[in-house]
Amino acid sequence: MDSFSYPFAISALAEAIAAEIPDNDQLALAAAALAQLGDTLATIAAVRVLEKK
Repeated sequence: MDSFSYPFAISALAEAIAAEIPDNDQLALAAAALAQLGDTLATIAAVRVLEKK
């Protein structure tokens, strides 16, 4: 996947998830959980980079 199609794929995934979660409170919770997942993965990646140095 190239750098231009990646954001569109993420947006399409977000729209598909939102379509399946009609309740705004549940959608906000899912968004928060996915944001935490992203932050945790970024932390793991940073630690891996530092461990290689």
